[in-house]
Amino acid sequence: MTESNKTFQSEKGIHTNFLEKMTYGDYLQLDTLLTSQKRLSDHHDEMLFIIIHQVSELWLKLIIHETKAAVSAIKRDDLQASFKMLARLSKIQSQIIQAWDVLSTMTPAEYMEFRDKLGNASGFQSYQYRLVEFVLGYKTPFILKIYQKNPEVHAVLQEAYYAPGLYDVAIQALARKGFDINEDVLNRDFSKTYEMDTSVEQAWLEVYQDVHTHWELYQLAEKLVDIEDWFQQWRFRHMKTVERIIGHKTGTGGSSGVGYLKKVLDHYFFPELWEIRTKL
Repeated sequence: MTESNKTFQSEKGIHTNFLEKMTYGDYLQLDTLLTSQKRLSDHHDEMLFIIIHQVSELWLKLIIHETKAAVSAIKRDDLQASFKMLARLSKIQSQIIQAWDVLSTMTPAEYMEFRDKLGNASGFQSYQYRLVEFVLGYKTPFILKIYQKNPEVHAVLQEAYYAPGLYDVAIQALARKGFDINEDVLNRDFSKTYEMDTSVEQAWLEVYQDVHTHWELYQLAEKLVDIEDWFQQWRFRHMKTVERIIGHKTGTGGSSGVGYLKKVLDHYFFPELWEIRTKL
């Protein structure tokens, strides 16, 4: 008898009869999950391409889940609860960044073997990625048009488009703590991408200049900086992976590809939190 068999037999409590019980596979719906990789070509690397993007979508789903919960916690001034979710969000982002390292093992020649099979399908159309941008406060109206084909998805995105983002509720928390925030910022049109405001900058500056008095707000600010830092790293790895594999070709979805990805690298979700670092 092998050592592995001896070890297994020594575990007397292990369940083996699942004729009427839920299994691990049942709980995770693995039959559905593991049969969802439908290649359109016979090329070996298309499996890699599909799985990387599917895994990334699952991580994006969790990012949305955690961010929405953090927004709710901040709204009710339970900042401590939000810190756990925001910290987890940063760890999730590190996983998505590493996914690009795996995808970059595919060469341009290999990708060209099946790229034409994708038609106009593109990561640019990922509604979950757009939802992440919306909940972080980056609102782009033309994006909604892409999803008119799916009323349910369009409704979810539209709701997030008009709702306050993570930074908006953080700024509202500053106001509730007594900081003098411009009313135009507090009552702004949340469907517009946030733009830097001097009153918000001054409030965060005061937080950083008196950390002990404003400890929770300081922690919140640093959690937001973590998220933006990781998000920018994700954007950079995305851009470099695309450049490595297709160069400066137009994306399958019609975008300028690397050119578009380079432009969004310049956008900040939480601009004042970066600006004050120069002024401290």
